[in-house]
This record gives sequence, structure tokens and C-alpha cells, in this order.
Amino acid sequence: MDLITIAGLILVVLLVLLGSGVWIAVGLLACGWVGMQFTNAPSSGYVLATTIWGNSASWTLAALPLFIWMGEILFRTRLSEEMFRGLAPWLNWLPGRLIHVNVLACGIFGSVSGSSAATCATVAKIALPELKKRGYDEMVSLGSLAGAGTLGILIPPSIMMVIYAVAADVSIIQVFLAGFIPGAIVMGLYSGYIAVWALLNPGKMPPREPAMPFREKLRESAHLIPCMLLILLVFATLVAGWATATECAAWGVMGSLAIAAWSRSLTWQSFWASVMGATRVTCMIMMILAGASFMSTAMAYTGIPNALASWVDSFHLSPFVLIMALMVMYVLLGTALDGISMIVLTTAVVLPMVSAAGFDLVWFGIFLVLVVEMAEVSPPVGFNLFVLQTMSGKDSLTVARAALPFFFLLVAAVVIITVFPATVTWLPRLVFPS
Repeated sequence: MDLITIAGLILVVLLVLLGSGVWIAVGLLACGWVGMQFTNAPSSGYVLATTIWGNSASWTLAALPLFIWMGEILFRTRLSEEMFRGLAPWLNWLPGRLIHVNVLACGIFGSVSGSSAATCATVAKIALPELKKRGYDEMVSLGSLAGAGTLGILIPPSIMMVIYAVAADVSIIQVFLAGFIPGAIVMGLYSGYIAVWALLNPGKMPPREPAMPFREKLRESAHLIPCMLLILLVFATLVAGWATATECAAWGVMGSLAIAAWSRSLTWQSFWASVMGATRVTCMIMMILAGASFMSTAMAYTGIPNALASWVDSFHLSPFVLIMALMVMYVLLGTALDGISMIVLTTAVVLPMVSAAGFDLVWFGIFLVLVVEMAEVSPPVGFNLFVLQTMSGKDSLTVARAALPFFFLLVAAVVIITVFPATVTWLPRLVFPS
């Protein structure tokens, strides 16, 4: 049987399984098993066992459950409320005023969460009622939260970055560092859009709130100190080389427990809930990684990835055209798959093409995260849209329409990092000169 027929059969099996509601991890394992039947490799069971063990028994992956647990602990504290109180007094002078809190709060919480859905839900829980009570336009409030919530996977530490670094066999620390400047660019694009919208629609803005004395502003901002110290602790030890990514994640857990205790949110119930939440998410991710690693190995045995890379290479696409084609492909995949599945399912096929085109793999990791962010705000499976639909009580079409401008801002961010790749690679190369 030729490779095209084998690839088509595997794709049909995958689509049927995913469409029937089978777990993604099980679907990937089944597709890998089907692929192995058309090779001369050792027994499928032997390859399954060695592949899953080899890809799971990784010290690098130990950072994953720790970063997830850190986010789960902070999710159950009063961090979002304290961030709103600490940021709001300083933003009255900006066009758009308190709507900018959504962007800044998501940026701060994203840097200690690592999860898009957790960031969106945590900030929305306090920001949506506050903005509605003060008379801000609901569509812009929803859209800014949908877009800014994606910062949870772009601003390090990010679960998605850890998974990509493991899949692509690149340095986690370098991928983390590469995310800072693009994260700042995305936040700047969001805030710029909000400011322009506010200037064009002054009638939709509530009256300006009374000015607050400088000392009172400082008192309110004191609530941000524990969170900022935690961020500095994690990244100072990481960049200075005092600890590995896994050790930094452990420090992050200790710091988040300290913040929860300091804010008097640490109870036995909240502690146990954070442990169970982190366990569920970690098990889900590890199952998907196991299924994807087996499928990737099976695909390697069949020779499909190399054949596909050669086929694409035969078109002699320019690097920019290739990147734009990949962006469209990932956005389409995002309508049916979550971000983690997109990364682990495609890296074996896509990375050889990207490397052959001359792109830096650390740069491509940030590109991939940005495109996954687009998927987070794209119907029908955008996780952030689901979160905001639940939090606001609005229908999915309304939330998707509110998020549309921020989707196009993410497209602009991809264009910026593609035209100016140094925005991604400068900081990692500065810290780790080759």
C-alpha cells in the first residue's frame, strides 16, 4: 500500500474517533497502532511500551505538573481581586481606563499561571462584574478578556512552552525567555486597540472616576507586591542559572503556597482542590503526550513525515509563504483540537519543514504559541470563548463577535515576529550567547 493511502486511512481513523467523542489520547494511540500495521517494525506492543516510557520518563517534564499546581493554588486565592484593586487607580488617565485592567491583570496572572483558561476565568471572575457595575461597554470588556486571557500561554512560565520544548528538543529556558518581548507586543496591541476604540466611542465610556491621592494609590498597589515577588523569584533563579526549570517550578509552588497563606486563602479544602485540579490536568496532558509520541513514532516508521516534508519542499515555497500556510493550517486545526493536541500531533511532521526553511526552532515555538492563542479565541472550540460564555451568560456567537478584533491583533503579532524575528530571538541569545 502506498504512503498516500496509508496517510489517508490514518487520517480517516483519527477523524472518525475524534468525531465520535473518543478521548484524544486514545484516538492518537489507535492511529499509531493502525500505522504500525503497515511497517516492518518490531511488534506494536514493544514500540508502544518503549516509546511511551522513553517520552514520559523525562526530568524536563517534571516541571509540567509543578507549574500547573502553582497556577491551581493561585487560582484559589484572592489574587485576581487584589490585582484589580492594585491596577485600577493608575489607569484613569488612559483612554479606555479600567478596561486596560483586563490586559494587565491577565499579563500578571498569566506569568504565574501558565494556563490560558485559568487566566481568563480568574480575571473574568472579578473584572466582568466590576466593569459592568461601573458602566463599561460589555462587548469590549468580553473581547479584551478573551484576547488577554491567551497571555497565560504566551508569558512564561507556560505549560504550552514546556510541551513544545520537550517535543522539539529545545531549551525550555530559551523558549521561556523568547516569550517575554512577544508577550509585551501583544499586550501593547491590545491596549492600543482599547485606547483607539475609547477615543472613537466616547459616548460608550462611563464618567471618569474621582482622582485618588497618590498615597492611597500606593496603598492599593501594595496588594500586587506578593505576586510580583513570586514572578521575580521564579525568573531570577531561572535566568541566573541558579536552578533548572523544574527546580524553579518547585520554588514557584512554594511561593504560591506562601501567597495563599499570607492572603488567608489557604485552607485544607483549597489545598486539596488545587492538588486534585493539578492532578487531573497533568494526567490529561500526559495521556495526550503518550498517545502523540506513539503516533509520531509510528509515522516515522511509515516514512509519511519525510515524504510530506519532501512534497511541500517540492513547491519551493518561500519561508514567509510557508509560515503563512502553517498559520492557516493551525487556525483550521484549532477549530477541532485544543492547543496541546495541536502541538504534539504536528511537530513530528512540521519541524523538519521549518528547519529546512531556515527558521530557528525557538522562534517557531513562539510562533506556534501565538497561533494556538488564535485558536483559543476562534469558534467553535475556542476554550476562552467557552469560559467567558459561562462567566457572562452570553451566547457563543456574541462572545465570538466580541473577540474578533483581538483575533486579528494576534494575526498582526504573528506578522511582526515573522518580519522582525529578533523580537523573539534577541533575549535568549543575549542570555545564552552561542
